[in-house]
Amino acid sequence: MRAVCALSVRDDQRAYVAANALSMAQAHFEPTAVFHAIHRGEDPVGFIQWRNADAPGVADLWRFMIDQAHQSSGLGGQALRLALAKMTSSGFTAVETSVVLGPVSPLKFYLSQGFVQAHQTTPCGEWLLTRRL
Repeated sequence: MRAVCALSVRDDQRAYVAANALSMAQAHFEPTAVFHAIHRGEDPVGFIQWRNADAPGVADLWRFMIDQAHQSSGLGGQALRLALAKMTSSGFTAVETSVVLGPVSPLKFYLSQGFVQAHQTTPCGEWLLTRRL
């Protein structure tokens, strides 16, 4: 897990993505949290975490990151598709996530993966996205 904690996004992306160590610590206090390291072969390249959302059958994609050295390689899309398949097999029918809007926001990535804008913000001011599974 130390290797996963050492992964990082680019400096200009840090305001948009929580550190993996924080995410893992928070997951231990969330009973429905599921989290996985993302690997390319033996090497960790990212991290993904979800939990039950407030609505029945909806997963909350809580955290997702790909290390700066592996971005734009297609690994993010592959990892997300695998996670969505796991959510589906766990009985979820939809997934939601949220993004901080700004110059390097991951909004375009999520839209390219089939998420749609819900045109609402979360209580902490992030832009909400949803996707049917």
